[in-house]
Amino acid sequence: MKVLFLTREFPPYVYGGAGVHVEYLAKELAQLMQVDVRAFGDQKIGNSNLNVKGYPFEDGLFADSDAKLKSIFKTLSTGLHMNADMIDADVVHCHTWYSHFAGIMAKLCYGTPLVVTTHSLEPLRPWKREQLGRGYDASSWIEKTAIEMADCLIAVSEETKEDVIKHFDVDENKIEVVYNGIDLKEYVVVKETNVLESYGIDQSKPYVLFVGRITRQKGIIHLVNAIKYIDPDTQIVLCAGAPDTEEIAKEMEGAVAEASKSRSNIFWIDKMLDKKDVIQLYSHASVFCCPSIYEPFGIINIEAMACETAVVASAVGGIKEVVVEGETGLLVNLEQQKVAPFEPVNPDKFSRDLADGVNKLINDKDLRDKMAMKGRKRVEDFFDWKAIAKQTKSIYKSIIQDK
Repeated sequence: MKVLFLTREFPPYVYGGAGVHVEYLAKELAQLMQVDVRAFGDQKIGNSNLNVKGYPFEDGLFADSDAKLKSIFKTLSTGLHMNADMIDADVVHCHTWYSHFAGIMAKLCYGTPLVVTTHSLEPLRPWKREQLGRGYDASSWIEKTAIEMADCLIAVSEETKEDVIKHFDVDENKIEVVYNGIDLKEYVVVKETNVLESYGIDQSKPYVLFVGRITRQKGIIHLVNAIKYIDPDTQIVLCAGAPDTEEIAKEMEGAVAEASKSRSNIFWIDKMLDKKDVIQLYSHASVFCCPSIYEPFGIINIEAMACETAVVASAVGGIKEVVVEGETGLLVNLEQQKVAPFEPVNPDKFSRDLADGVNKLINDKDLRDKMAMKGRKRVEDFFDWKAIAKQTKSIYKSIIQDK
């Protein structure tokens, strides 16, 4: 059996959970079958069972294009180039809307069965219009077309499956739920502290940690606004980079500057660190906070749990299937607007509730320690990539047999 992954992200160009998913799933599937990966970039990796080829953006072609539409045009162009090279796989597997046009063309031009993993859904990310303009209508159309013509849809959580059924015309029997996973040997507690030292984080005092991109989806502004309600001796470490737009970057800068007026223990690491450094931050954090307003799964939560850190997270999407309330962390209810942009109805209350959860755990070390142990156990029991790869292989076999 041979599978072709189509993806925007693949190492060394990984900036989100979908890229992490593709990296580790490809690695584990390569132990079971031939895996080819076509990604956006300049990668060129080849071994017996895993071959990766990057397709660079053609910037010159779109030099005079509208700034917000360049991403769409480059994505479509890259999708065509991915198909210009012969496809001989038994299954094509797409990840995120950026790869969906390439998957559509592969199914139409080569007749290859199409699998789509729904890492997120455009109808539930209306703030993407800030980044893409009218290109958001194009990305939504591409996603809808791919999802509705796919031979199988893989949802990363039960709630994501419900969202797919609600927003798209698909046969429920075509949807499989397969969770994200984690490398249990890589994500473990480490003793090294050089990253903390390099940023001046005081190791004698507790800190709450955020890891993620600066986007509306990740809710980081709500956490920054919660800082004024968090115990003043608790350090705040924000490992946050890659802003979606200049506007949200400026909003983040303003919010951090305002919060810093009343305390000096905010550490904003405004770049995406490598995994080794992030694992160190997870390992020494007292609490990990995930304030997302939309999260199909939330892989950052299992990363924190694997590193034995208690979690405070918003009770949205797949997070509710990952974090067990009162056992591996605390879930914060989020009353959201019923229509786009799905922001909290009362943003200040949400920020206060996040702070209350953080303060509760910071002030109860015994509870934190119990959650740390149970979090690690839960990750070991439910989110192992090896088991997920076997589950994915079974899905491929079923599709091929049906064809």
